[in-house]
Amino acid sequence: MTANALNRTLVASLVEDATLAPSMHNAQPWRFVHRTATDTVELHGDRAREMPRADPDRRALHLGCGAALFGLRVAAAHRDLDAEAELLPAPDDPWHLADVHLSAPAGWTELAALHPALRKRHTSRFPFTEEPVPAEIMAGLRAAAAREGCRLDVPGDWFTDALMELVRDAERLEAADPLVRAEVAAWTHTEGEDAGVQGIPAYAFGPRQLDVTSPVRDFEPPRRGPSRASARFERRPGFALLGTREDAPRDWLDAGQALHRVLLQATSDGLSTSLMSQPLEWPELRALSRDPRSASGFVQMLLRLGYGPRGRATPRRPVSDVLSFV
Repeated sequence: MTANALNRTLVASLVEDATLAPSMHNAQPWRFVHRTATDTVELHGDRAREMPRADPDRRALHLGCGAALFGLRVAAAHRDLDAEAELLPAPDDPWHLADVHLSAPAGWTELAALHPALRKRHTSRFPFTEEPVPAEIMAGLRAAAAREGCRLDVPGDWFTDALMELVRDAERLEAADPLVRAEVAAWTHTEGEDAGVQGIPAYAFGPRQLDVTSPVRDFEPPRRGPSRASARFERRPGFALLGTREDAPRDWLDAGQALHRVLLQATSDGLSTSLMSQPLEWPELRALSRDPRSASGFVQMLLRLGYGPRGRATPRRPVSDVLSFV
């Protein structure tokens, strides 16, 4: 591909698809740069969107940016482009997370088949049914994670119960920490507030729980009023643990790509999904989140998978806010 072929309209369309990725509290912590003399799109972390209290090591920021990187790869494949990602290309700049080198033609790839799911995938904080996910679908999701160098484990009943306790422990720690509560509040919008182009709007909170059976995070403090409906959630959530062998920035970027790949595949398979990061935001709980039977050394995300209503799309920053041409 020549520099002229990689025009601004094409780059903007690729980035628009990439920004559909999930991120912690929908903070969208990414920036893209296209140097017009090259066929490369750079991915950078956005310093203004880090969360020093809940994410002091910027692990979750890397996960979100890794997910956006995978979305860019899917978008490129959809447009018959090959996208070769170079992670952490500038050792002296930890915010420069990846360079994506684009070339054409790519021919059909399995990534292109995931493109329709980019706009269908939304976090669902609604109750799921008790119907288990078939073994063949879970096998496909494990294979999706493995293609990105990560591992997806399904815990047994006893460890599922242990994870539920860790979620509740995290909720208690959060309730006792005013700095964490303030950080969460900065990225959530209650009924009647303008959601703008970032954060989690009230319509995405889902119903309140009639009983404490679900790990779904309730972003609305009780004092804000009883405007939301209540519902009973599934008794035993369908959990999956996404893990890596090591725990460095490169592993976090790999995990973000694996996370988005798993979520898109799950969406294509008819599943609804949500992400449970609460225990992973506390070092003392994150260490306990690892299934002792797993070969993974570090848990990067806890997923809830099942059958139920899909969530609605949450706001996204316009491409002009996240993409620059130099």
